[in-house]
Formats: sequence, structure tokens, C-alpha cells
Amino acid sequence: MAEMMPVDDASLPLRGGRGPLASKVSALIEAWALLGGVSLLAVILINTISVTGAYTLNMPFPGDFELTEMGICIAAFAFLPYCQLAGANVTADIFTEGASQRWQAGFAFAASVVAFLFAMLLLSRMWAGMLSKMEYVDTTTILQLPHWMAYVPILVSLGLLAIAAVMTLGDNWRAMRAR
Repeated sequence: MAEMMPVDDASLPLRGGRGPLASKVSALIEAWALLGGVSLLAVILINTISVTGAYTLNMPFPGDFELTEMGICIAAFAFLPYCQLAGANVTADIFTEGASQRWQAGFAFAASVVAFLFAMLLLSRMWAGMLSKMEYVDTTTILQLPHWMAYVPILVSLGLLAIAAVMTLGDNWRAMRAR
């Protein structure tokens, strides 16, 4: 299995030898992941305020569960494009570590194809889900926030995941052909 080793930014696939447009897209994906981190920090802050307020003042943060649910979903999806582009998705290296470099590149290529198809499938279904939530004016119970609002950043994340998958698809194709 692959070991976690410290890496400098220049060696990440996210920063590696791509053209100027791809570098800008990589930077956008990186910034989007950082916004996902901000979403997680907001969830932590809300939960801290809620627990502290409930314990000390008997006043919990109203709707903390609703905001936690939305914030965690948004964050989880925001990390997907970065993981795809950085090659940081979960892999079963134990099954492929004995394979030749050509086969490993082929597996990485197949994984990029699956990531692209997965992103497109989820993008279409989440779009339909958002339209349904808008049509039925579905809101959270306590704060009355429209559920469809959480779908917007998730759809952006899935679009970026599709783009990241295409970028890694090209990288993996070139790696596979070179070996």
C-alpha cells in the first residue's frame, strides 16, 4: 500500500505540467476545496456555539442540525474535485502494487473514466433533485431554509469533478501510452 509521505506543492499532480488554462482550473478546484474547508469550520463553530449555549445558558443554536447537515454535504462534495485532480482518492493498492507501470496507468485511466461517468450521473440526478425541491418548496423545519440552496454548491462541485476527471483522464492516457 502507498505510504503517506511529505510532498512539496510542485510535485502534486494538481500543479504538474499542464497548460495555462489547466493551471487556472487547478487553482479554481483548489480554491473550491478550501471553501469546503471553510464550510466545515462553520459547522464546527455552529456546533460549538450550540453545545456551549445549551450547556451554559440553556439556549442552543436553533437549527444547528439543519445547518450541520447542509454544511457537511457541501464540504464533502467540495473536496471531490480536488481529490480527483490530486490523485488522492481511495485506492486498493494492495491489488495493483505488483502490476507493471503500464497496467497501473491503465487502472488509473479506467478510474478517471469511472469518475467522469459518476460525476455526470450525479450531476444529472442532483439537478433533477434540486428542481424537485424548488417545485415543492421544500424547506428545513426550524430555519425554513429552502433545501435547493444546498444543491447549488454541490452541482458546482460535481461540474468541477467532471472537469477534474477529464484532466486526469488526459494525464492518465498520456502516462499509459508512454509506458
